[in-house]
Amino acid sequence: MSRPNIVFILSDDHAAHAISAYGSRVNATPHLDRIAHEGMRLDAVYCTNSICSPSRASILTGTYSHVNGVSSIWTELDYRVPTFVEVLRDEGYRNGMFGKWHLGEHGVSLPRGFDEWRVFPGQGDYVDPAMIDERGSAVVPGYATDIVTDLAIDFIDDTPADQPFCVMVHHKAPHRPWVPDEKHRHLYADGSIPEPETFFDDNEGRSQAVRGVRMTIADDMGADDLKEDVPAHLRGPENRVERMRWKYQIYMRDYLQCVQSIDDNVGRLLDHLDAKGLRENTIVVYTSDQGFFLGDHGWFDKRLMFDQSLQMPMLMRWPAEIEAGTTCEAIITNVDFAATFLDACGVDAAEAMPSSQGRSFRPLLRGERVEDWPEAAYYRYWEHDDPFHAAPAHYGIRTADYKLIYYYGAGLGVPGASTKVFEPEWELYDLRADPEEIRNVADDPAYAEIKAELERVLATYQQRYDDVPYTGPDTVAPVWGPHDRERVERVMRAAP
Repeated sequence: MSRPNIVFILSDDHAAHAISAYGSRVNATPHLDRIAHEGMRLDAVYCTNSICSPSRASILTGTYSHVNGVSSIWTELDYRVPTFVEVLRDEGYRNGMFGKWHLGEHGVSLPRGFDEWRVFPGQGDYVDPAMIDERGSAVVPGYATDIVTDLAIDFIDDTPADQPFCVMVHHKAPHRPWVPDEKHRHLYADGSIPEPETFFDDNEGRSQAVRGVRMTIADDMGADDLKEDVPAHLRGPENRVERMRWKYQIYMRDYLQCVQSIDDNVGRLLDHLDAKGLRENTIVVYTSDQGFFLGDHGWFDKRLMFDQSLQMPMLMRWPAEIEAGTTCEAIITNVDFAATFLDACGVDAAEAMPSSQGRSFRPLLRGERVEDWPEAAYYRYWEHDDPFHAAPAHYGIRTADYKLIYYYGAGLGVPGASTKVFEPEWELYDLRADPEEIRNVADDPAYAEIKAELERVLATYQQRYDDVPYTGPDTVAPVWGPHDRERVERVMRAAP
């Protein structure tokens, strides 16, 4: 069989628990579910840094943030680190990139390795967005999710029948501020969207670092997100519960309406591939750059290592190798994507991308058991105490049974991070006994041996990925680009 095509669909902030194939309680996504029914649902895929730009850099390069240079949304991709797209182009693939890029604004950070590309500047707009290509910038009429899909379909149609292709279909949705397509504005309008079980979690027992984040729906979600002011009768601390419920319904209504457009357009793209006879030998991937809090623990946004933020949905269809209706529970990270795609296309990733830190999970897609597959995912969030959400810098591991997190309390010179230094703290969650991650047992004597063993595993993974653990103010940090610091300062000065 000829080399497979790749259609890589990436949404922004789409939590797995807003996809019905993952058991969503709040919406139905029949076209996304179709990928799962005709292929595989992967249940333990995790990002290695839960924020947009770092996750995208890891997907492209197969490396952690400290290697590719993208530690925060203010940093830019180090193009000395190769991407799997560049490798595929050298192998004769025709590559396209359409939609959200979000890997810097400088010329060096524009897409490379693509035969055709058209991307949003920065976050992009939902309606009549500006888009950049090699010719410059122009406004494209329409709704962003439709536009990106149209561009991808045109690219597929323009590709010679005898040439394999890789097309990156990168949606803005459902990133904030949520602006639904007009045709979906009637959905979820009755205020009956179910609240999550942990909606009123008081976060008692968590680290002080986490309890200080500014991501609560009740107090931190503002008018810019909701596009309307809180009514007078819901203001004030005495009305916090009612205000929180009111905001949640508006937030989730708009978020899910944006998701609905993604689902519709995924269906349109699948139908087009099938109609062109490309079904059997095309790898279709649907994922998101990270998860998102949908009222879980009373929060919105991402950044933290709790599963709602950490987990990436991943649905894959490849009839040539993936059995329909299957699932995978092995732990996978976004650092593994590049090696997997290259392997599927017949390329030795270790040879083509020597900097890659990932491993191909192609055998898992075939249902094979891999005896030495990693038993944990290593995670590190660098953007310490940023001025918007105050999420603390931390690292940790997630195994099938436990999650160990170390909030080391320092910014280490990362662009966009605070210079404040906090007292380090630990969190430990027993995921079998406490799947909602409510009870921090880091200081529970009954878990002392487990915590000590997990600390040893954490150290092993940091050594494996050549990441330097925090040992105090003199810890050696990666060198981030000077232009990154300049960009942060410029944006901060312009912020309201």
